Amino acid sequence: MTSATNTVAEAKAWPFQEAARLLKRVKSTTPDKGYVLFETGYGPSGLPHIGTFGEVVRTNMVRGAFAAMSDLPTRLFAFSDDMDGLRSVPDNVPKQDMLKEYLGKPLTAVPDPFETHESFGHHNNARLRSFLDSFGFDYEFQSATDCYKSGRFDETLLHILQDYERVTNVILPTLGEERRKTYSPFLPVCPKTGRVLQVPVVERDADAGTIVYLDESGAKVETPVTGGHCKLQWKADWAMRWIALDVDYEMSGKDLIESVKLSSAICRILGGTPPEGFTYELFLDENGEKISKSRGNGLAVEEWLAYAPQESLSLFMFQQPRRAKRLYFDAIPKNVDDYLTFLGKFAEQDESQRLENPAWHIHAGSPPTNDSPLGFGLLLNLASVCNAEDKAVLWGFISKYAPDTSPEANPTLDKLAAFAVRYYQDFVRPQKSYRPPTDMERAAMETLASELEELPATASAEEIQNIVYAVGKAHDFENLRDWFKALYEVLMGQSQGPRMGSFAALYGRENTIDLIRRALAGEQMDAA
Repeated sequence: MTSATNTVAEAKAWPFQEAARLLKRVKSTTPDKGYVLFETGYGPSGLPHIGTFGEVVRTNMVRGAFAAMSDLPTRLFAFSDDMDGLRSVPDNVPKQDMLKEYLGKPLTAVPDPFETHESFGHHNNARLRSFLDSFGFDYEFQSATDCYKSGRFDETLLHILQDYERVTNVILPTLGEERRKTYSPFLPVCPKTGRVLQVPVVERDADAGTIVYLDESGAKVETPVTGGHCKLQWKADWAMRWIALDVDYEMSGKDLIESVKLSSAICRILGGTPPEGFTYELFLDENGEKISKSRGNGLAVEEWLAYAPQESLSLFMFQQPRRAKRLYFDAIPKNVDDYLTFLGKFAEQDESQRLENPAWHIHAGSPPTNDSPLGFGLLLNLASVCNAEDKAVLWGFISKYAPDTSPEANPTLDKLAAFAVRYYQDFVRPQKSYRPPTDMERAAMETLASELEELPATASAEEIQNIVYAVGKAHDFENLRDWFKALYEVLMGQSQGPRMGSFAALYGRENTIDLIRRALAGEQMDAA
């Protein structure tokens, strides 16, 4: 074993821990199907959302770690449960009344309200593929409708019919009394109405591969369980898919812990081995409440990406996946700067350190060079002080601070400047609230302005920072945090801000002195 292999085997980052368990499962040998299979699931009754992104990006991180530990071939299936019946009409689609007429029908049999595809399911599947493609994910799309109707699931469906009672008995204890009377793992598709039915199964013929059920009129109907004439209830369906596709790895949210247990039990009844899995925590909104697709609280992928690069969202997904985290706009600046920090450290780290660096996992082992000498928070505060309406305003200061930079040579920095202006306009500016300084603070700020005037125009960020510290101590601030908070609130109209030395170096010494003078004269408050 090479030293590089040893290093990977000792890596502690959670994707490597997951990959190690998966490698143990397959016994470091290529499965009979010819590859190790990762799967992510998607319910196409609605549009792709941030949970979809989170599951796929995290699964890709495990897949990347697995590739570093083993040369076994892998594939990733993005599976769409598009044969599920339309249970309710989403609020964010057109032609609501038309869709109500198709409740209960498979999503691939419901007309597309957007009139762009052959069905609502096909439309949402296309949106899913476009969504995943936009992030460059390496995956293969799989449709439940295609798998059921093509016969790909037939063998496993017949196996479930043969073990009908044992499979059913796994689920029955979890149901209410009334539901237990009518439960069947098989949901026949009515030949008359085309609806997916939840109806009693009164007869079974395992040899013929058929069931007899009571349709909505009470009549007995015999139908094959194969060929797309039936689909399975959710937990049995998940287990069937694991066996039919021979899935090796699939993660899921905390809300599906019980489903994983039940599906795993069914999988074992059918002679299969449940895939390795990973349970991730759910996201919280700004109020600390769980994000719900139906409620629409929380943050959408598109909203995050309007204010920050994709890599910052990937970092949010990488960090502490088993901890519930607030997913809201205020999480964006920190994740952008943390990403830039990790990216900057990568080039200086040894191999073992790199494997623990989130940038390795975000970029599948090959992070790019960080071309931004400035952090997002600093740009954001510059936009705030300048009341910037366009990134060109920021570039006027950036070019003086870092003459060798340009929008063309530093595309990451250019994008961050644009993001900073947009974030400032939408979230910082509406919340800005200047206050007058106390007598103690006023005296300190006057001293600071005078001290800055004594510095040369070429003073470094560190020299300016030392002056700021020294002034705070000289004016007897017991906690220097109070001194910095006063600077932020009086000069910038916000309770948090940048490292003052770095900000003053970027904004310019003379501009910073002028900012202090105007704030002491009350001009900042008057302008607000």
